[in-house]
Amino acid sequence: MAKRSKATKASKATTVTAAADYSPSLVHLPWMDEHPPALSYQDGDVKAWQAKVRRTVVAALGLKNMPARKCALDARTLWRSEVEHGVIEKLVFTAELGAEVPAYLCLPRKGKAPYPVFICLQGHSTGMHNSIGVTAEDESLPKQIEGDRDFALGCMERGIAALCIEQRAFGERREQHIGSEVGRHLTCYQATVNALIIGRTLIGERVYDVDRAIDLLAERQRSEKLFDLSRLGVMGNSGGGTVTLFAAGVLPRLRYAMPSCYFCTFRDSLVAINHCVCNTVPGLRRHVEMADVLGLFAPRPVVVVAGKTDPIFPLAGVKRGFKQLQAIYAAAGAADKCKLVIGSQGHRFYAAPAWKAMLPLLR
Repeated sequence: MAKRSKATKASKATTVTAAADYSPSLVHLPWMDEHPPALSYQDGDVKAWQAKVRRTVVAALGLKNMPARKCALDARTLWRSEVEHGVIEKLVFTAELGAEVPAYLCLPRKGKAPYPVFICLQGHSTGMHNSIGVTAEDESLPKQIEGDRDFALGCMERGIAALCIEQRAFGERREQHIGSEVGRHLTCYQATVNALIIGRTLIGERVYDVDRAIDLLAERQRSEKLFDLSRLGVMGNSGGGTVTLFAAGVLPRLRYAMPSCYFCTFRDSLVAINHCVCNTVPGLRRHVEMADVLGLFAPRPVVVVAGKTDPIFPLAGVKRGFKQLQAIYAAAGAADKCKLVIGSQGHRFYAAPAWKAMLPLLR
């Protein structure tokens, strides 16, 4: 019988060695625990702190690499339709060269102009059509929307106008020119990578679109007197909650914010749990926590919405972050304008309790 070679013996020996855990998170998670954000609010003048931190957040989002001069909106109406609670107009406007934004402008039957108005943002889904309760394939066909994500219908029922914009890489704005994508990341991966390569972030680009949506509302207000822009809000769930939070932090024309199923701590959510890459804002956690970003909105009214059993934005982290946010609002003299609503289920919007908290602030 031939002798086994030393190489064979060595190979056999390696197969019985217990597998080691070399996970990168074993570096990242302890680093976060040992390095608190350098610019988190501690005490003192809130306005001075906000001015400093807002510059940091704007830079991290890559907003300085968005167009310095805004292009013409060139808004075009595609169709109008009367529904139970009012009138819906589908239109398209130009945010920047090549960035066409489909949107629904929804005017309520209840109440009268000028209406309070909310910009509505869907998250990872088939798109903005969910906001008006129709199918993606045929916008004339009503569809039962789960998780109270029919944001515009909820607004119109309450006498509030809504502008529902399609976010970059979602729905009608999904990537159709560059390769297929994998897993639950849907259409965000390539858009995120490309944005990072050119010095932007996908979140920053989405915030820029919210800013252009405000321009659209202001343009319509000048010609038609439809909106009360002193009662202009932004709302969204999941990926829509993400952009709601960042838009609230950096866009001064917004007066109300209702982020749902995103607000937490970076440590407890995006870093500890597998999330879509489109949540990436390079280097941000070195400077601030999520509460600091939303704290830039103080003293303007905010209603944070969370799910009791949300698996990707855990309630314990939500409560930790909200305690930090409350401290900022208290220091700004607006403790009564910072609300937390906890729904009884998971990762979804909770219209009834959320609006119950928001409407008194809106009035």
